[in-house]
Formats: sequence, C-alpha cells, structure tokens
Amino acid sequence: MIIEFLLLLLGFILLTKGSDLFVDGASEFARYLHIPQLIIGLTIVAMGTSAPEAAVSIRSALENSADLSIGNIVGSNILNILIILGICSLIAFIPIEKSTTKKDIPFMIFSTALLMVFGYTDASLSWFEGFIFLIWFIVYLIYLYTHSKKEEEQKPSKSIFKILIFIILGLAFILLGSQFVVESATEIALYLGVDEKFIGLTIVSLGTSLPELFTSFMATRKGNAGIAIGNIVGSNIFNILFILGFTSLLTPIPFQSSFLIDTFICILTGIVLWIYAYKNNGLNKKSGILMLVCYGLYFLYLL
Repeated sequence: MIIEFLLLLLGFILLTKGSDLFVDGASEFARYLHIPQLIIGLTIVAMGTSAPEAAVSIRSALENSADLSIGNIVGSNILNILIILGICSLIAFIPIEKSTTKKDIPFMIFSTALLMVFGYTDASLSWFEGFIFLIWFIVYLIYLYTHSKKEEEQKPSKSIFKILIFIILGLAFILLGSQFVVESATEIALYLGVDEKFIGLTIVSLGTSLPELFTSFMATRKGNAGIAIGNIVGSNIFNILFILGFTSLLTPIPFQSSFLIDTFICILTGIVLWIYAYKNNGLNKKSGILMLVCYGLYFLYLL
C-alpha cells in the first residue's frame, strides 16, 4: 500500500509540473500565432491549470471509474472556492470586479446547476448533454472576447524549439501523472474500504487542484490578488463545461444520486462567493475563515 501512496504522490507531482510546462509552452506558441492575450488566458492557461482534472476525469470515465470522474470535478470546484480562495483571502484582501460579480460568478453557478439538472433527470451525462456543455462554453468565450478591451500584442520570449519541448514534455507528464493517480487512487479506495466517490471528492480533487492553488497563492503573495478570483472562477467553469462536456462525448458518464448533494453544495459555495463579492466587493479575512470552516464541515459530512 505504501507503493500506491508513493505513486499517487508522484502522479500529483507530474500533473503539477506538466501543467506548468504546458501553460508556458502553449502560451508562447499562441503568441507566435498572434492570438490575443485575453484568449490565451481564457483558453490555454485555463486548460493548463485544469489539465490534471481533465486528464484524470477522462481516463477515469474511459476506465469505468465514473465516480472518480464526477467526484474529481465537483470536489475540485468546491475545494477551489472554499480552500484556495479561503487561504488566499487570509493573506490579503481579494478584490472582485463588478463584471465578475454580475456575469462570471452567476455563469459559474448556472453551469453547476445545469450539471445537477442533467444528473438528476437521467442519472448520467450523455453525449447530447456534453454537446450542450461545449456549446455553452463557446458562447461564454465569445461573450468574454466581444466585451474585452483590446490589448497590446505580446511577442514570444522563447524559441520555437524550446516551446515545442515544453508542450510535449508537459503533455507527457500530464498523461503519465493521470495514469498514476487514477490507478493508485482506485487501489487505495479498495484497500481502505471506501468508495471511489470519497477518494475523488477529497484526495484526487486536492491533488488535481494544485496548479490552481499555486497560481492563486503566488498571485496573492505578489500583490496580484485579483488574478486569484479569475483563475478560480475560470477554472471552475472550464472544469464543468469543457472537461465533463468533452468526456461525455467520448463515453456516457453515470451520475449517482448521492452526487446531487455534493453538486448542490458546490452551488452553495458559488452563492457564498457571490454574496461576499456583492456585499464587500471582495474577500477579506473573515470570509476566508468562514470558507475554511465550511470546507471542514463538508469534509466531516463526507466522513
């Protein structure tokens, strides 16, 4: 069993390093193609920080470990808000722009509610529902692009050879890391006598959220706390609409009735975030403490 835990840790390390390399390489490559910085941030960087969730969820679904797939996404989204934003708001006040309060956070809440509705109606995510998720994600990107300010084009700082090395190594680490995480987490769940849902909602979701945690934590420490909220909200939207949407196109994803409670809790965490954003225009230390306490209560519920 010690080997399984070591493989799980190695998988998390590979996922984190792989996503970091992929983000750097893909962002530089996009600049070579003259893609606007906003689109790079909304797609490539969001995909990079959510690459661990994507790799684990897709592999889990294809290997008939659907509980790990759904649990990973829902658990990561809950953890992103309550733990990551909770910790960051203890370090510094996190400002939330009005556009994020009025548009992005409600969009995140609605997307989560849509997941709960789809899961409740037929106890699975079909290819058609996955298609709706992807269409909804494209609509969101178009909206953001059309309402964004034009930015000065940035030139790549790395050679094309180095960029391709970063992308290839990043993808290789992500794929290998996801294999280690899925296989070792499944073995650990069997050994401990707990279901894959619990492992997915806790251990795996924490491991796959490491890129979001590092990105938000470092942004807050460097005085760019506003980046933290954009990173989390964007990743949560990407997790549901793109990852689950794309995965359900490949194979139907069973949705256990017990996940309805977890998805509802995920909606509540979004509402809590929206209330603080609306009332205080950001997150302070009091809100951070409340979020961490809420996650503690949620973890006790899982136990």
